Amino acid sequence: MKKLLAYLLICVMALTAVTAGLAETAEEPAAEETPQIQYDYEELTVAVTTPLTGNFFTNLWGNGSSDIDVRAMIHGYNLVEWNTEEGLFVPDDSVISGINVQAEENGDYTFIIALYDDLFYSDGTKVTAWDYAFSFLLTMAPELKELGASVHQPEYIVGYNNYISGKTNTLAGVRVLNDTLLHITIDDAYLPFFYELGLLDCIPYPASVIAPGVKVADDGAGVYLTNADGNGEAIFTADLLKETILDGTTGYRTHPSVSSGPYVLTSYEDGVAKFEINPQYKGNSKGQKPMIQRVTMVTMPSNELVGAYEEGKVTLLNKVSEAEVITKLLGKAAEDDMQTSSNYARTGLSFISFNTDRAPLDDLAVRQAIAYAADRDEVVKEALDSYGMKGLGYFGMGQWMYLLLNGTVQLPVEEPEENATDKEKEEYEKALEKWEALTLDDIEHYDRDMAKAAELLDGAGWTLNADGDAFVPGTDKLRYKQTENGPVPLRLTMAYGEGSAAGDALEGALVQSLTDIGIELIVEPIAANDMLNQYYRLDEGKYDMYFLATNFDLLYDPSLSFELDEEGHHVWRTSGLADDDLWKMAVDMRRTEPDDLLGYCTKWLAFQKRFAEQLPLLPMYSNVYFDFYPQVLHEYHIAANVSWPEAALGAYLSDYVPEEVAE
Repeated sequence: MKKLLAYLLICVMALTAVTAGLAETAEEPAAEETPQIQYDYEELTVAVTTPLTGNFFTNLWGNGSSDIDVRAMIHGYNLVEWNTEEGLFVPDDSVISGINVQAEENGDYTFIIALYDDLFYSDGTKVTAWDYAFSFLLTMAPELKELGASVHQPEYIVGYNNYISGKTNTLAGVRVLNDTLLHITIDDAYLPFFYELGLLDCIPYPASVIAPGVKVADDGAGVYLTNADGNGEAIFTADLLKETILDGTTGYRTHPSVSSGPYVLTSYEDGVAKFEINPQYKGNSKGQKPMIQRVTMVTMPSNELVGAYEEGKVTLLNKVSEAEVITKLLGKAAEDDMQTSSNYARTGLSFISFNTDRAPLDDLAVRQAIAYAADRDEVVKEALDSYGMKGLGYFGMGQWMYLLLNGTVQLPVEEPEENATDKEKEEYEKALEKWEALTLDDIEHYDRDMAKAAELLDGAGWTLNADGDAFVPGTDKLRYKQTENGPVPLRLTMAYGEGSAAGDALEGALVQSLTDIGIELIVEPIAANDMLNQYYRLDEGKYDMYFLATNFDLLYDPSLSFELDEEGHHVWRTSGLADDDLWKMAVDMRRTEPDDLLGYCTKWLAFQKRFAEQLPLLPMYSNVYFDFYPQVLHEYHIAANVSWPEAALGAYLSDYVPEEVAE
């Protein structure tokens, strides 16, 4: 794992160098007097463009980036954390007082975890090992699936399959020995695992709030849920959880009342979330506690960001990506010393998800034709200008795998000394050759090729016009195909979120591109909640395609995006595409020794090639994010942190004194 640590650190440094010069692209406008804004140093107002949907409990009902940020504000004390400097998961030293790994005779690994006894929820109740066990049992519970959740499936925990199938009533791989001692046993069938300690990812949740009357017990064979009063009657039911989790005003999904993070959620309505410091929070592994008393998080369309920022209605603009907004605000910062910004490459992408359960997108040829016809370069230009790139695969421009293979980061092959032996030099050349053989050119880029797109549609049978005659490009507008039910038109629908900055670009470049090959595309903006519910299959899908965006989890494991269908095939959960080979490649990728960078990247590239060939989704673009804020916000280091809530934890608001004045 040491190699991974070193080279991910290099990746971070390289990204800083790559993005540092972007601000220079803005033209400096003529200087003019700027009115001084009076900020409230007790409150930080953060504007985001991705809507809040209220999934503030777990990611089981959806994983929008703004909801992720809310969860980072209010839920804490994870067993592990991502070490940005070293590039791997490590135990959270503010939570775990000690950890040991015990190799079992059958090959399983047991992590023996000792917790500190000074962890508390916001209501003053103690966080114990029982709470972590409850989190495991709750998030995998079939009762949650009845509530529309995509339940967690920790197959890596010993005994999971027996427990979830009902063969046993205990989860053998999780043991609670006392309030501060927890055992988690990883099945040897899931090992090796590239991200190693990431398998211990677990946040404590209060059973007394989410499942009142229920407790976790352990009689020596593993943990299980039982009734607190011991009367044996069933209390842990879907009806109970529906009330405690999904209630519109008090449910834990949207209004978590008791939590363990640096802040507590005080209100959420009309797309605005408000927070105050959690006085029970002990601090993170760096010893940091929140210093800003109140935080307000508000969803705002891109076209309103500049005005709200200039008027001082918001203090921090997070994840700004629209080119016009970035250019304007960089210009403002150039003329006003009070304003500043930070930029960082995105570890995610925007994409079009294909609903392959619906014809004709169940046909690979149609999906590939759309990919070849879509003028993605024009969409990137319209939406991002010089602040992004066309998507190539299921990855973002900030991920370390991409940076290694595109040459941004030096390959992890140590050059031999001048006095090295011939054998050492030969080994170096062989290692270098293996790395250089990994090329992103092996991934199908789908560069625009209208002739190829038309050829694919012809081969798929879309050869007729409205009159039943042969389709003539340039003359006929819409292709038809003869089916058992008669001729059907090649007419598709696509939804995108209301207020999306890319909406105009999609309706222009994409619609026209598809029109040119005989596809009619109807594009509609819909409420973000509705779109996400359809995308995650919580509601019936009403569209053929969805324009969305994602930022990848730190634990990059695409195998988690699959589920088994009734026929036993592995299906890409959000698109409905069944591809057992793609799933096997995802599993093979995760089953890499933690220090085998070359092996992991080789498998990652193979997965990306297959992904591009099958197209569960069409990558549109990845980009550079900008955060804009006044200099009264001190010690806000977003590029060195996972998210703005993490960066804000070490930040504070106070007067800004220019360097020349201070000197």
